[in-house]
Amino acid sequence: MSITLTTKQEILDYLLHQGQASAQELAQALAVSPQAIRRHLKDLEAEQLIRYEVQANGVGRPHNHYSLTDIGRDRLRTLPNTTSGRNEFALELLDTLTETLGHSQMEDILHQQWKRKAATYRQQLGEKPLMERLAGLVELRQAEGYRAEFFPVDGDHQPPQKFVLTEYNCAIANVAKAFPSICDHELEMFAAALPDCQVTRTHWLVNGEHRCGYLIAWAGLG
Repeated sequence: MSITLTTKQEILDYLLHQGQASAQELAQALAVSPQAIRRHLKDLEAEQLIRYEVQANGVGRPHNHYSLTDIGRDRLRTLPNTTSGRNEFALELLDTLTETLGHSQMEDILHQQWKRKAATYRQQLGEKPLMERLAGLVELRQAEGYRAEFFPVDGDHQPPQKFVLTEYNCAIANVAKAFPSICDHELEMFAAALPDCQVTRTHWLVNGEHRCGYLIAWAGLG
């Protein structure tokens, strides 16, 4: 039974990072027979953790390509299941404050909150080299429930000075849907936490992509 659960977890993790995949691609990547993969996919679909769409791949019959549902993404959060309950409470609290204070004032409060968070990040990251600060930032985000990682994207500089920070889920997805400006504040937060860098959004879960991505480049580059 443990093997089955492990394989299903590997399927979910693969889809989280790749966005989508066919049964054959999953079988090859995970070194599992196509028949076994299809059984696991059927189970995961029944649990509403994945969905599929039929895609034509040139010549030959179309294939099902699988991707995570919102429920599947929630299953892969780093934090325990209590995260969902906290998010619901936070969303209800924000709704109440909006009704009491008005939307404009609520936006100002959210902006101030993200500025405070950026200051906290900056203090915790210190004045270390950029790669070390990014490693620390990823640890902070992971502790908050984000499936985060980073990697260098320039081979011309040693040590590298240009990176991509990727988050494969949103730990506050319900709140962000209700208050979309939070995503803009998050971009500002990363820029403020890394004041010697240029931070640009490259991918966005809100736009239907399977991850949020940020290009982070040392401002003195070039």
